[in-house]
Amino acid sequence: MPRTNIKILETIEYLSILDENAKLDEVLEPKLSDDQLRTIYRYMLLARRTDERMLLMQRQGRMGTFPQSSGHEAVSMGAVMAITKSDWHVPAYRELAGMLYRGWGIEHVMLYWGGYEEGACVPDGVNDLPMCVPVASQLLHAAGIGMAMNIKGDKNVVLTFFGEGASSEGDFHESLNFASVFNAPVVFVCLNNQYAISVPLDRQMKSKTVAQRAVAYGMPGIRVDGNDVLAMYVATAEAVKRARSGGGPTLIEGLTYRLTPHTTADDPKRYRSEEEQKLWGTREPLLRFKKYLEKKKILNDGESEKLEKEIDVQIKTAMQKVEALTSSEKLTNPLAMFDYLYAEMPLSLQAQRKELADYLKLKGMKSK
Repeated sequence: MPRTNIKILETIEYLSILDENAKLDEVLEPKLSDDQLRTIYRYMLLARRTDERMLLMQRQGRMGTFPQSSGHEAVSMGAVMAITKSDWHVPAYRELAGMLYRGWGIEHVMLYWGGYEEGACVPDGVNDLPMCVPVASQLLHAAGIGMAMNIKGDKNVVLTFFGEGASSEGDFHESLNFASVFNAPVVFVCLNNQYAISVPLDRQMKSKTVAQRAVAYGMPGIRVDGNDVLAMYVATAEAVKRARSGGGPTLIEGLTYRLTPHTTADDPKRYRSEEEQKLWGTREPLLRFKKYLEKKKILNDGESEKLEKEIDVQIKTAMQKVEALTSSEKLTNPLAMFDYLYAEMPLSLQAQRKELADYLKLKGMKSK
């Protein structure tokens, strides 16, 4: 038989509404109220200032190594604004803005990166999974939640995040394949900050975009200016609407940049040039959105200064809560490592717990 051609989608759309100079495409501008725009800015700023404060705490030895989220606020906040409280949010570990908006306290985040698993305890009434450090593994959970929604007949949507490095993991491909085959209402959002720790994008893949990988799995894909919170909102809102109406999953690639090291233990000067970092610094999302709000007369210098002070108080209050908790017996009792693993503790663990309790008593240390 002669060879024949199979036609497939050959182009991926790129969406940008507000550029680095705060120049606006008014045709594409979403219809968000002034209050919604203020809310977006508040949580983007809160995430940035919290991230900066946690860095100081880490440098002071008051917190462990953690991955900063500065520069990723637009991807996170623009996307979560497009879902409802009853929808599910499955983050990776740079979605600080979105998590705070969804109802996580700053103290949760500080506890988590301080090494306390209590920070992974989801607040009451919040349909989120905790932060997930193992790369791409949260995507399997998101696909599973979406498949369960279809089985139960729910009309909710799952919004999940991952980095472009995660798109090289098997879990990524399995998740997109399952979500597509089962028409699960999952919106996959890639925070493409262009480096998988120190490995640049062109060493990870030959594809020009992450978004085009959607073609292989039979779902829509779009690349978005990830420093443009308006574009991220529009792209996600379209994907959420499609998923909620039975149209299945979507892959969104938010093109952004890490303004910080990969983690507080990383030195990006070894693999990123100073010129590159300066260039992307001019494209960062927070200042861009602030200029937009100022042009629309939604924010002025006085309001901005007031908001900074409110956020500073909010962060300091959270720090005080964390310091009180981490010095309490509840979080300093070493016997707690045996709790919450089993409904009925096995005899082997009971014996180990007793052995540790006896040792602590012998050394004159406090325990329950």
